Amino acid sequence: MFKRFIPDYHAASVYDVEIQFFLSHGIKNLLIDLDNTLDSYKLFSPSKRAVVLKEKLIAAGINVFIISNNHGPRVTAYATALGVEYLHSTRKPFAYKVKRLLKEKKYRPEETMLVGDQLITDVLCAKRAGIRVLLTEKIVTEDQWTTHFNRLLDRPIRRYLKKKGRLKEWMTND
Repeated sequence: MFKRFIPDYHAASVYDVEIQFFLSHGIKNLLIDLDNTLDSYKLFSPSKRAVVLKEKLIAAGINVFIISNNHGPRVTAYATALGVEYLHSTRKPFAYKVKRLLKEKKYRPEETMLVGDQLITDVLCAKRAGIRVLLTEKIVTEDQWTTHFNRLLDRPIRRYLKKKGRLKEWMTND
């Protein structure tokens, strides 16, 4: 029933995942959600830990690309300050913009992973785009008002997936 919401991997935070994990899975392109995955939706510039993560990923040869459903000004300010490319107003869970991005950037689906904190938007979008997905927990307690509805749907599905053992932790062997 919830098959389309089952992520390939799960982590408490993107900051907990070792860079070697991505490399060992052949990931060359990381599409990272911004709000509550990298930082709070209130920040217009990246936190120190976001900068450190980006630097480690780039040093390992992994392309970092922010994708967000948020509107242009905030995403633009944040991504520009972080020094990465971005796509705002992505309209996840719809995958057409992500598919177009993969084609334009010549990112191969098997070398691309999406990292995000929501089943309803991030996981479903990645599944529809044919790329792997790492689901994280939200990193701050507050959410934008627009996210509250998604969380109402997300919570019971997430509980069900946990109960059934369908959230595969990133550090487990394949």
